[in-house]
Amino acid sequence: MNDFDPEILRGKRIVVTRPLAQSGPLANLIARHGGQPFVFPLLEISAADDPRPLQAAIERLETFSLAIFISPNAVDFSVPTILARRPWPDDLQALALGPGSAARLSAYGVANTLLPEERFDSESLLELPVLRPSYVYGRRVMILRGNGGRELLAQTLRQRGAFVDCIVCYRRSGPTDIVPLAKRLRCGEIDALIVSSSEALRYLFEMLEVEGRADLRTTPMFVPHPRIAELARALGLQRVVTSEPADAGIFAALCRYRWHTHD
Repeated sequence: MNDFDPEILRGKRIVVTRPLAQSGPLANLIARHGGQPFVFPLLEISAADDPRPLQAAIERLETFSLAIFISPNAVDFSVPTILARRPWPDDLQALALGPGSAARLSAYGVANTLLPEERFDSESLLELPVLRPSYVYGRRVMILRGNGGRELLAQTLRQRGAFVDCIVCYRRSGPTDIVPLAKRLRCGEIDALIVSSSEALRYLFEMLEVEGRADLRTTPMFVPHPRIAELARALGLQRVVTSEPADAGIFAALCRYRWHTHD
């Protein structure tokens, strides 16, 4: 990231839509390279409404062979609670959907986490040897996640013979007021948006009025996964850029984008 001109994003007004607690590093990176970040979370993260499923899982933690963490939020809203009650079992293998989750696990002292090497999604995770039918058959697996989301991982593991407990340890909700963002779109005060989840994109599109949706369709949108890009194009967005994952990948895509050819 240090190879880029420190002024490469000069004057570019870029919306960072990640949850507030996760927006800071990327927003600061944009600002350090001349950009003007506008932090506008499209997802708010809070503790699960019902803590009992996690508490019940902690009571029988030794019965699980695998613990799968869907996101860094899944780690932050479960591991401290687990470690406050008992040590992490040596024989409980942790898996993470992406490097952000693996880093959070490491920060809490959970080592040797397994994760995909390239694409960070359920499909790639399911290709890991430890999730093959021959290994998971008859074993108990816990999936720590937020409310909603895809069911592919749990369904596939059950088809492979695993006993799967899906534990909701945090809650996601959309913004209550889209007007500040809609106004900036309408006035041409946004050069690009960064959207890191399909759910966040749906919230944005559904909350915008017809004029706002029209403005959104012609505004560059940077997304870190092909699945989000597919949804964006299905919604009619015309300038979708698929980046590599995490802050580094998104930032690199911003810096390599040919802004002058689209101004």
